Amino acid sequence: MNITINDTTLRDGEQTPGVAFTRDEKIAIATALEQAGVTELEIGIPAMGSRERETIRQICQSLKSAQTMAWCRMAGNDIFLCKGLGLDWVDLSIPVSDQQRVSKLRISEKQLFNRVERGVKLARELGLKVCLGMEDASRAHPDSLKRAAEIAQKAGAERVRFADTLGLLDPFQTFDIIRELTASTDLGVEMHAHNDLGLATANTLAAIRAGATSCNTTVNGLGERAGNAALEEIALAMKVHQHQYTVECNLDLKALQNIALLVSKASGRALAPQKCAVGDAIFTHESGLHIDGLRKDEKNYQAFEPALLGRTHTLVLGKHSGLKAIRHYYRELGFKLSEAQEKRIQNLIIGFSEKYKRTPTDQELYGFLPASVINQREQFLA
Repeated sequence: MNITINDTTLRDGEQTPGVAFTRDEKIAIATALEQAGVTELEIGIPAMGSRERETIRQICQSLKSAQTMAWCRMAGNDIFLCKGLGLDWVDLSIPVSDQQRVSKLRISEKQLFNRVERGVKLARELGLKVCLGMEDASRAHPDSLKRAAEIAQKAGAERVRFADTLGLLDPFQTFDIIRELTASTDLGVEMHAHNDLGLATANTLAAIRAGATSCNTTVNGLGERAGNAALEEIALAMKVHQHQYTVECNLDLKALQNIALLVSKASGRALAPQKCAVGDAIFTHESGLHIDGLRKDEKNYQAFEPALLGRTHTLVLGKHSGLKAIRHYYRELGFKLSEAQEKRIQNLIIGFSEKYKRTPTDQELYGFLPASVINQREQFLA
C-alpha cells in the first residue's frame, strides 16, 4: 500500500508571504508533480475569486491521473463555489481546539459539530469526496477529535486531516496522538505538519509510522511562517528507511531536483545549496579526510547512493583540502606537481576561499600554477 502524498504547494505553499504563482506556473508545477508520481494535489481556494476558480478548473483539465482537492472553510458559500470546477476532493477546514473554537469562531462545541455535519453532507451532495480539515488539532482534546471524526464519517467523509497548525508537536507526541486517532476511527488520517520547530518532516514520518495513510507536503517546504513538511525530504527519507514503514512512497526521486528548481523560480525563493535531497552542494566534498575516505570506499561517507536522486559525488578544492586532494585534483587536470608546489597552491586556495567565500573553479585553479608547470604540460601535449 502506498502512502498518499497530498501535495499542497499550490495552496498552502502559495500562502507563503510574498509568493504568488501565475496560472501557467501552477499548471507547470502540477504537471511536474503528477509526472513524478504525486497522486493527489491540493490546488487552490475557490472562495478567493473567479480568477482562482478558473485556474483551478484549468489545472483539473490539464492533469491526466492525479486527484485534485480544493480547500474551503466549513461554510456553505465556500463549498458551493467548488461546483463544476472538475475537483475530486474538498478539504473542509474548521478549528477543533477550544482555543480557536472559542476565541476565533465564538461557537459552542455542539455548534461546531453541527457545522461539520452540514458541511460534509453539502459537499457530498455536490459529488465531492470530503476530507475534514481539523485545524489546530494538536491543541484539541482527543475526545473532540474522535467526535468530529465520527460525525464527519456518518455524514459521508472519507478522511480527516490532523493539522499541527502551529507546528508545536515533536515526533514522540505526534506518534502517540496519531496512533490513538487512527485506532478510534475508520477514516483515513492525513498529517498536516508545520515547521515552526524544524520538525515538520520528522512529525510527518512519525505520523506515518503511527498509521496515517496520507500526508501533506510542499515542494522546498514552502508555507506560512517556517513552512510545511518538504515533499523531497519525506520522499527521500521514506525510500532510505523503507523497511521501517508498512506503506511505501513510490515517487520518482530523480525528478525532485528539477521540480525544486521549478518551484524555486516560480516562488522567487532561492534554493539553498545544502537543501536536503535537492541542493546543488549535497554531494560536494572538500574536506581531505572525507575525500580520502570516499576514494577508498564510498560507503565511508555516504548515507545513500547519490544515484538514487540521479546525482553523483563531486570533489572540489577549498580551505579544508589536504595535499593528497590537491595532488589528485591537479592530476585529473593533467598536471603533476612537486610537494613544494602543492603546499604553495594549498595556501593560495586557503586565501581564495576566505576572501571569496566559495571554492575556486577549474579556470581559477589553473591560475594558481607556476608558468613553468603550464609550459611543461603544453609542450608535452604538443
